[in-house]
Amino acid sequence: MDHASPIQRRRRAINLQNSKAIDEAIPTIADTAPVSKPALWLGRVLSGLVILFMLFDGAIKLVPWPVVTETMDRIGYGSSEMLARALGVITVACTVLYAVPPTSILGAILLTGYLGGAMASHVRIGSPLFSHVLFGFYLGLMVWGGLWLRDRRLRTLIPLRR
Repeated sequence: MDHASPIQRRRRAINLQNSKAIDEAIPTIADTAPVSKPALWLGRVLSGLVILFMLFDGAIKLVPWPVVTETMDRIGYGSSEMLARALGVITVACTVLYAVPPTSILGAILLTGYLGGAMASHVRIGSPLFSHVLFGFYLGLMVWGGLWLRDRRLRTLIPLRR
């Protein structure tokens, strides 16, 4: 029977959690396998497609083309060119952060928020589910999937267990 105080038992538990035995007992793919070339290239292609699309999306908002202001009006934000330009700047800034490897995780987080806002806007006006509402979700999957495939830091943060 263990007559240790609760504090001593807690200290032992913390020491056990910090030991290498746990890390060695449960290896992750990120720890054991290097990023394969096909996975790396698939990640680059997915990320590249997202980057191209989001830069195009931001650029047409910076101009702003009539289709942008008309769509914003239909969604309920009015046809403000100033708002369109602001959204264009935000889109381009988040995409650039995503494209630059040292800031790619921050860019992915910001793009996720941006795409979530787009999804919420489409839900609010009753847009079709699979083509409009979930389009931001599809892009989000590509953002995080591409980043996970090409970035070892993210694989370490979000490992797949064998």
